[in-house]
Amino acid sequence: MKPGYHDIYTRYRDNITRGVLKPGDKVPAIRVLAEELKVARKTVETAYAILTGEGYLVSQGARGTRVNPDLSLPAVKPPADEQVTGTLPASLISQRERAGYLRPGIPALDGFPYKKWLLLAGQATRSMRQEEMLNPPVLGWYPLRQAIARYLNISRGLSCSAEQVLITSGYSGSLRLILDTLASRSDKVVFEDPGYFMGQQLLKRIVPRLHTVPVDRAGFDTDYLLRNHHDARFAIVTPSHQSPLAVTLSLPRKQQLLDWATQNEAWIVEDDYDGEFHYTRKVLPSLKSLDRHDRVIFMGTFSKTIMPSLRLGYVVMPASTVEAFTDCADITTSGQPVLTQKILTRFLDEGHFFRHLKKMRALYQRRRDWMIAALREVYGDLFFTEQNDGGMHIVAFLTKGSRDREVAQCWQQQELQVNALSEWYRGSGKRYGLVMGYNNVRTYQEALDLLERPKRQTLALLS
Repeated sequence: MKPGYHDIYTRYRDNITRGVLKPGDKVPAIRVLAEELKVARKTVETAYAILTGEGYLVSQGARGTRVNPDLSLPAVKPPADEQVTGTLPASLISQRERAGYLRPGIPALDGFPYKKWLLLAGQATRSMRQEEMLNPPVLGWYPLRQAIARYLNISRGLSCSAEQVLITSGYSGSLRLILDTLASRSDKVVFEDPGYFMGQQLLKRIVPRLHTVPVDRAGFDTDYLLRNHHDARFAIVTPSHQSPLAVTLSLPRKQQLLDWATQNEAWIVEDDYDGEFHYTRKVLPSLKSLDRHDRVIFMGTFSKTIMPSLRLGYVVMPASTVEAFTDCADITTSGQPVLTQKILTRFLDEGHFFRHLKKMRALYQRRRDWMIAALREVYGDLFFTEQNDGGMHIVAFLTKGSRDREVAQCWQQQELQVNALSEWYRGSGKRYGLVMGYNNVRTYQEALDLLERPKRQTLALLS
């Protein structure tokens, strides 16, 4: 039986990691090896692309392809269960473990189609043209802008063109650019309370007139906004799955918020925080999809759907603001790496992103159920959770007391990177509990084991 690319990849990887092939050793050309093994050139090319993407091989032009001269690996055979199609290499998973468990907002790294991404990375690298090696376009690589517009129009109910999509470096880059473009230092800006912790820290640094609006079980309290901050120029909200309470903004409040923005020529910044992850409905319409007067600025990232290290986000600019955003981006940004954008474009255009999201929705729902059940089994009625439609974390509310900061510190000492809910509030009316992620909890037993770690200290604090 002729070997496939998986077999060729495995042979070379094992020989390199065992020291049979050493850094700097030359490997056969694709044509030569294909003829030797009696396989198609494409088979060898795919194997080499994976090895190159993982850093085992490097192409040196006329000098041929060699084992990476800078490679430093222990001379041990990798585990037999480290499959090419599926999970991340153990070395990358260990980085997640060293960073701690239960950290909110981290996608399931063990479920990412890692090898497919590497293949696309190889294809994107080989297709780079000379003109793409100059300074990247400040608005983003146009094919990616097209791909994102198509995705948003289908899955999030928007009606936007590629010309309205601007590629950024992520959440902070998007928020800074929006305010740099449209806000003055005298403008009042309102934010959710409780609200996304990192967003709060950023806004406190760059917005002189920052105020908060309470969030309840129906989301952002628009009645409070109208009573107390009717004159605000910007409202920054997470209407799909509020961060951190994970509630969805009710339809009446959505309409009330849109009416306020239209009547006052104000702007709504819709942060689509984990809006892709919903479990009981196929489509969760965005606030922007209801916007008839173009007052909503929509922003999202790929940190929670693909990987945090990708550092790519986007802003959907209202048509009337495209020129202003372009002028500001020319001055304040330098564009994002074209190669990364090309890889992401292929991932979107070839359907891998949709398939990955579908897989993750089912996986996250299962892992959320494990975490809630394990929390109940380990701690009984010390915590309670509120059922929501989706998201990437749960809030374990304290049944009594307000010592969530001490409890969180106790858990963090056990490498459980949960957050104290009260720290996400700025005003009164605080609720108390733990904000915890569940996406990387791979079994129900693992959830039980993790929650058992701080049990004795937690019971002592809450008794």
